[in-house]
Amino acid sequence: MTRASTTGLFLLLGLLWGGSFVAIEIGLADFPPVLFASYRFYIAGVAILGFTLITTDHWRPRRYDEWLVAGIAGVLMIAGTHAFLYLGVPYISGDVAAIIISFSPVLTAVFASLLLEDRLTRISLAGFFCGLVGIGLISQPDPSNLLSANVIGVSLVFASAIVWALGTVLTRPLRTDMPVQSLQAWAMLIGAPLLHVTAIARGESAAAIAWTPVAAGTLAYLGIMAGTVAFLIYFELLDRLGAAEINLIGYLEPVAATGLSYLILGRLIDISSVAGFVAIFVGFALIKRTAIREITTSARPPTN
Repeated sequence: MTRASTTGLFLLLGLLWGGSFVAIEIGLADFPPVLFASYRFYIAGVAILGFTLITTDHWRPRRYDEWLVAGIAGVLMIAGTHAFLYLGVPYISGDVAAIIISFSPVLTAVFASLLLEDRLTRISLAGFFCGLVGIGLISQPDPSNLLSANVIGVSLVFASAIVWALGTVLTRPLRTDMPVQSLQAWAMLIGAPLLHVTAIARGESAAAIAWTPVAAGTLAYLGIMAGTVAFLIYFELLDRLGAAEINLIGYLEPVAATGLSYLILGRLIDISSVAGFVAIFVGFALIKRTAIREITTSARPPTN
């Protein structure tokens, strides 16, 4: 495969996942939040499981450790992460939520240093605090009104990023032979019912859904395009690029979300959110400076 085709798939993946934040924002006008998330992962989980049945004979967990990693991913990275995300987006815009979620790789490095004894240098600590400054620029907390809608929304989505990072770190030591697509399918199929139960516990009901064409369209986009097609692209890029380079997709998503938010909703992001995104990216670059240097070096054409 050519470098151009890989770049094209990378950009398409960023567009699909960035668009999911805008779709969530639009769809929440018609769906109860946590129930909306559960429906998305029922659809995506079944679709990806169907793909694994065709492409591999290792389509389900076979041992305790495989069930364990699928369970952790389902509870934390699907159910926990998306419950907080979908509860937070009604308070803030989808594109701002995408910026906050981009803090996840920074949090992952911090959790890895605490739980896996990864070394966190002074420069890495500076990167973490730089990211926190970015979150502050986005939330703009007012000491006289710490329960403002903006602060609540940012806090919920920030909790989403924390849970995702924790799930990433806890699953890292659990090396199994299960294909990534099988793991992803079962994580979704574990997470979706947990989201559904949480929705019922919150008093959410399917009777509250307004089945408009827009509602059906956003659910189809999230379940099929962002939840299935995008993950199939992700699996392909993971093989081509490796984990370090594919993680950079998290910084294309906010850009895509912002552009789509403007095109679809006619809304421009404010300057403080842009500054917050820059601060978060700088924090990421400080923490992941070695990996970024290796990626940049490997991408250079050979010299004669």
